[in-house]
Amino acid sequence: MYGAAMTHTSFANPRGASQPQPTWLSPLLARLDPLDQAWPEVADDQRGSAVIALLRLSEDPDLVLTLRSPDLEHHAGQISLPGGGREPSDAAPSDTALREAQEEIGLPPASVTPLGQMRTHEISVSQNWVIPVVGVWSGTETVAPKDMEEVDSVLRWSISQLADPAHRVMARHPRGGRGPAWDMGELFLWGFTAWVVDSLLRLGGWEQPWDHTRMAEIPARFMGKSPSDR
Repeated sequence: MYGAAMTHTSFANPRGASQPQPTWLSPLLARLDPLDQAWPEVADDQRGSAVIALLRLSEDPDLVLTLRSPDLEHHAGQISLPGGGREPSDAAPSDTALREAQEEIGLPPASVTPLGQMRTHEISVSQNWVIPVVGVWSGTETVAPKDMEEVDSVLRWSISQLADPAHRVMARHPRGGRGPAWDMGELFLWGFTAWVVDSLLRLGGWEQPWDHTRMAEIPARFMGKSPSDR
């Protein structure tokens, strides 16, 4: 699935350069929404946000994730994608995603080629409308927690790991909701980020058949500390 060699073709880099395109990337490029569409209109008590789904350009790409600080007000201790709320200086969702990733994990914005966007998703707990931006990078830059008040650690899980049916479960929320999740032993991915990863696997043509009846309770440490997260 991932073994196709790097081709000699290149794809346009929105930041002014070009680079080789691995063959696994073509289905994803064809299915993403155009880059930097208009921000959604939000109510006064809501805000626009963006996250970066960052893939390493290699035969078996990996995805950059973060483990959030256990002291945050919302989604404490949960696994997320780098990103955050829009600032007035952010002209487009990719600006927000890359600025936040630089602030959180020291990711140089110039090292990333944004490719497109995924469907905007509402997170009612934190009153956010979140746009996932998909991008690629070489994976050679050092990334690590820069703001320890927000990020506890940086995770890099390969697409082959994420596509492995052995790691896939349906999370059962105490309030009755269910959704795709990943049981990685000591770590558990669920919620909005799991929805993005699940969608990303389908868009890239990487998803493998897995048992949707395999239910798992969400471990307490990944439930967040506030009642609204639960």
